Amino acid sequence: WLIAHGNIDRAEQIIADLEATSIDDPWVITESKEIQWAAQFERENGMSWMELLKGKTGSGNTCTIRRLLLGAGTQAMQQLAGINVTSYYLPTVLTQSVGLGNSLARLLAACNSVSYLLFSLIGIPNVERWGRRKMMMYAAAGQSFCYLMITILIRYNELPGYSGSKQVASASIAFFFLYYVFFGIGWQGVPWLYPTEINSLSMRTKGAALGTATNWIFNFMVVEITPIGIQSLQWQFYIIWTVFNASFVPIVYLFYPETAGRTLEDIDRFFREDAKVLVFRDRDAVSEKRPAKYIEHEQTEVRRNSSVVSANPEAVKKRLASMAKANEEGGWAAHEEKV
Repeated sequence: WLIAHGNIDRAEQIIADLEATSIDDPWVITESKEIQWAAQFERENGMSWMELLKGKTGSGNTCTIRRLLLGAGTQAMQQLAGINVTSYYLPTVLTQSVGLGNSLARLLAACNSVSYLLFSLIGIPNVERWGRRKMMMYAAAGQSFCYLMITILIRYNELPGYSGSKQVASASIAFFFLYYVFFGIGWQGVPWLYPTEINSLSMRTKGAALGTATNWIFNFMVVEITPIGIQSLQWQFYIIWTVFNASFVPIVYLFYPETAGRTLEDIDRFFREDAKVLVFRDRDAVSEKRPAKYIEHEQTEVRRNSSVVSANPEAVKKRLASMAKANEEGGWAAHEEKV
């Protein structure tokens, strides 16, 4: 924001402070130049809301519409995962579909909310390690399995004359709890993070706004149809959420590039380099580690800038050593693919 508004000196000082170094560190200069270039590029190729509504796609190969749809898509999938079927209406579900008493249903709903909170905390320290794609895909697969089991068990619970209805009803409660585990770890936080990462500098606030609006639109739809669906379709209502969750696995696998381990400039560069819509064949697009080509580019720029400014030789050596280590750890897969 500071660089986009011309406050380059202040921006460089903040970058230096974050890295505990001086503003003449070649890495700070490299980062500043990268951000300046990105800000200028976005200034020349960004679009307004009116241009978006007119269907313009922008110039400079920024993939603006695609990136907006990817960000908003995560928010739509979060709601279509069926979280508010249980979050809003779990007491209703437990009384009407499972057959529990009102007091016990409310108590279990409260316990489920507490477990939801606790498992949501697991995703925070692991989102960079596991990556956005894997968290969304594995969680969606687990959620689909839970809704499948809920569908089967409630079907037998509602079957007239079935002698084990009480047992299958009790078993279905365990899968409501397990669903919250998967959703809390994978889909609670990532859809709020992804739109701000995937969109370009000029479209970041618009992308976040569109994602939030998408979330609440689909939220409204889900909570409106749920009571009617449970009453009209009974156990068949849960098939909808089983199918939705199962469909999210191939959608994320095929279309969603990984953002973990990347700088925002890395993501801009990925889309500028004529990124394919189907990303699953691109090792650089799906790796949880930062691709080697981005690290190598950064190392080259740091060396170039270290020859321009009067830098501390030890600081430059230390910086390049740390980047080389990151290259070995994060870029090995890409390097191996090239070989």
